[in-house]
Amino acid sequence: MPTFNEPIHPAEFLLSEANGDRSRENATVLANQNLRAAAVVGRITASGLVRELQPAAADGSQNAVGIMYAAVNAAGANARGVIVARDAEVNAALLQWPASITAPQRTAAIAQLAALGIIVR
Repeated sequence: MPTFNEPIHPAEFLLSEANGDRSRENATVLANQNLRAAAVVGRITASGLVRELQPAAADGSQNAVGIMYAAVNAAGANARGVIVARDAEVNAALLQWPASITAPQRTAAIAQLAALGIIVR
């Protein structure tokens, strides 16, 4: 019998967030990014676009600025999405990290999220 892997659902990673939509922020995802729900993202300083966290970059996307609320496929063009940008608690086991991230880089990103009020539990 085949095994089916169900993706993370929108907001499944959230343990709690601020009232209303205070924790969330609209964001534009950089073209050619296929981000899953719960992907940790960085923001390119020059354009304001978000992309998968790039710890080795020097364009701003090396800093964690939020977590994708739902999956966004920006194949071919920039696409709109929503990120959890502040005041929330999230499930560490469900966060989606870049494949190449090291343990120290992950620790640094978790500290950056904590500075935004996003607590990784």
